Amino acid sequence: MPAELIAALEGARAAEKAQALFYRALAAQAEARGDGALSERLNELHADEQHHLSRLTARLLELDAAPADLARLAADPADVDGWEAVARPREQAEVRRYEALLAGEPDPHTAALLRDILDTERHHAEELGGKWTVA
Repeated sequence: MPAELIAALEGARAAEKAQALFYRALAAQAEARGDGALSERLNELHADEQHHLSRLTARLLELDAAPADLARLAADPADVDGWEAVARPREQAEVRRYEALLAGEPDPHTAALLRDILDTERHHAEELGGKWTVA
C-alpha cells in the first residue's frame, strides 16, 4: 500500500479524533446547562465522528499499518455558545479532506469507506446534526 495513502488515512483518523473530542466537549457543556436537546444533537455528531475514527483504524489495520496512538490528542477549545459558527467550517474541511482522498484514487475497498464517510460529513456540514452512520 502506498505510504502516501497510509499517511493520508492517519491524518484523517487524527482529524476524526479531534472532531469527536470537540463534539464531546460541547455535549458536556450542553449537559451541564441542562439543555437535553442540544446535548443529544452534539452527542449524535460525536457518535458519527467516533464511528469514522473506528472505521479508519480498522482499515489501517487491514492494510497492515500500525495506527498512531491518539491518546494524547487534546480537545480544541470549545464553547457551546455560538458552536455552529465554529463547527460548520470544521465540517466543511472534513468534506474537502475526503474529497481529496478520493481524488487520489485509492484501492476500491478504501474508496468505498471514504465515500461512506464523505456522505456523512456532507450531512454534518449541511445540517450540523448526526446519526448518519449505521453501527
